[in-house]
Amino acid sequence: MPAISTSAGSVACDSRGDGDPVVLLPGGGHDQRDYDEVRDLLPSRFRSIGIDWPGHGQSPAGTVAATELRLAQIVEELLDSLTPGGAVLVGNSVGGNVAARLAIRRPGLVKGLVIIDGGGFEGSGSASGVLGRVFSTLMSRPGFVRRIYPLFSQAYMRPRTAADHRARADAIATTRSAAGLTAVTEIWRSFRLPEHDLRAQAGRITAPTVLIWGRHDPVLPLAAGETARDLIAGSRLVVIESGHSPHTTDPAAVAAELIKVADAAFASDSQAS
Repeated sequence: MPAISTSAGSVACDSRGDGDPVVLLPGGGHDQRDYDEVRDLLPSRFRSIGIDWPGHGQSPAGTVAATELRLAQIVEELLDSLTPGGAVLVGNSVGGNVAARLAIRRPGLVKGLVIIDGGGFEGSGSASGVLGRVFSTLMSRPGFVRRIYPLFSQAYMRPRTAADHRARADAIATTRSAAGLTAVTEIWRSFRLPEHDLRAQAGRITAPTVLIWGRHDPVLPLAAGETARDLIAGSRLVVIESGHSPHTTDPAAVAAELIKVADAAFASDSQAS
């Protein structure tokens, strides 16, 4: 798997196809293999690009802390290098936060947006937000993460499919490596920062957007998806009977929504040119 040099170190990147670009961003602890089933369902008119966060999958440890802002910087650099004309971004969990953040900051690089149980819309004042901040504090401690992750991954994944079980096993493996454990705790630590909250800026997102949410997500409840839908003009909310990772539980449904967004995004791009 080729690697791309970034300001945070080398990042593993996998590109398939030659069509309009779709970039897939995994959740914390997870790697690009989470999207294998979705990628297999994409038509040949799309080029899918998967990445592994620093310390995840095939990427080595990062050279700086893996905060949400740093992950957004990594993706921005990759887009500038690989898809300077823009791409559809798909992101789960922290990947969803990064994708939305870039749609706000660099709208020219984000032609369409698929946010899958993405962070940043839950609100620090809500019950889930307050509990989330407490849990984020605990998850920034390596010893706690190492002990709890097998149980935690079972709870948030609610695994049913072979892809669910593979993704869960990969996430556990990430937290058992030194580089992965460090990266995961750094990501969770950044969830406590004020910059994590995207609600005040979400109205600036103009890209065609679909929000895909697992009805049974215990980490980012459906109410966060409903908030994001209300804040992002023209967005749609699609609810899937899953936990935190609808794309591994029901890849066909996720792929269908992604194709709709991508077709609309690139058709509109062609008309504008």
